[in-house]
Amino acid sequence: MGTKQSGPVGRPRGFDADEALERAMLTFWEHGYEGASLATLTGAMGISAKSMYAAFGNKEELFRRALARYTEGPSAYLARALEEPTAREVAAAILAGTVRTTTRPAQPHGCLGVQGALAASAAGSDVRDLLAAWRNDGCCRVRDRFVRAREDGDLPPESDPVLLARYVTTLVFGIAVQAASGVDREELQRMADAALRTWPLC
Repeated sequence: MGTKQSGPVGRPRGFDADEALERAMLTFWEHGYEGASLATLTGAMGISAKSMYAAFGNKEELFRRALARYTEGPSAYLARALEEPTAREVAAAILAGTVRTTTRPAQPHGCLGVQGALAASAAGSDVRDLLAAWRNDGCCRVRDRFVRAREDGDLPPESDPVLLARYVTTLVFGIAVQAASGVDREELQRMADAALRTWPLC
């Protein structure tokens, strides 16, 4: 007597989801959220629209996953920079990491988190808000590190960690925009070095 099957055996997905997400991240990075059409995304990912929806959900969900990948990959320099021993070294590492990441020849220039949806239609407003929150989270992490630096005596007692964090992140965003406009790595690094010359010392 034959054994009863519990159901059909699922077919393999037929593509590498990790590689597809990497390509989606690069496409959003290059074109922005609204500039990356479904056809452009699926073409870059090498899959059909049906497969994309089945594996990643809708376009917004795909973008959220691409942003998470960007945070853990190209933008991971921020987490490493926060471990530097002094506030000045933290700022220097953040700026240097931004310059490197936004000007690599083999990937889009600029920053996905900055240019992904600065301006968006009503349909893209949730992604615009997502990226605003992403940028603010980065600023808050820098602020908390500078608060600790002041408590440790690494920054002068009169220094303002909130203002310093906003200063550094504003420089980061400016570097990203300039890199996307074609300004080369050496010039951007010189600008970062010049900004650090005014760093408050104890």
